[in-house]
Amino acid sequence: MPEHSLAVENASVSFGSGSTRVSALTGVSLQFAPSTLTLIMGPSGSGKTTLLSLLGCLLTPNEGSVFIQGRNTRLCSAREKSALRRQEIGFIFQAFRLFHSLSAIENVVIKSDISGDAHKHSRKHSRTLALDLLASLGLDGKMHLKPDDLSGGEKQRVAIARALISNPKILLADEPTAALDSNSGRQICEILRRLAKDQHHTVVIVSHDPRWTSFAGRTVLLQDGRVIEDRRN
Repeated sequence: MPEHSLAVENASVSFGSGSTRVSALTGVSLQFAPSTLTLIMGPSGSGKTTLLSLLGCLLTPNEGSVFIQGRNTRLCSAREKSALRRQEIGFIFQAFRLFHSLSAIENVVIKSDISGDAHKHSRKHSRTLALDLLASLGLDGKMHLKPDDLSGGEKQRVAIARALISNPKILLADEPTAALDSNSGRQICEILRRLAKDQHHTVVIVSHDPRWTSFAGRTVLLQDGRVIEDRRN
């Protein structure tokens, strides 16, 4: 599937066993292409987070397959899946997950250290790349501030820069605007839409936030672990 960078095929996930067994996803098939921001919505318990975990190689389906850049992850070892996550996927979370003792730029550079990119590039190169990313996200004058000195929207922009430093082609975001005010949330929506449209990333957002509907190129609705609607906006 060369035209798609990410896909799930007839994927089902369940938790527990016997009378306590719960089906989280049932027979879900979806394909995600570059240059598109896809919004996944649905009520609590609909399977949104489970689907995002499948796409990020954090869960393995009980049935069906997940494809990343054409590779069937069911055929990959744990080490190969870990490498796919590091090289191909950037994660963005509601809670930012920044190190409070580190500055904005240090929070971005540390991703290269943890992922092993420091072996491929010098730390100076990683720092230059982090500077460029933060500047492109409007944080020129705040690179040396620590998270406690940044607003919620600024923290999320640092988190986006951290997700981008390994140059992943896929960005997965779990409720990235839930903790933000209206203005900051709109800025994050616009940044992620621009990354999809102008820089050809595959962007998948899980959110309850209705602000996303005007930014997404596609909306997928889940209910009880099944896709009930898949529409182009």
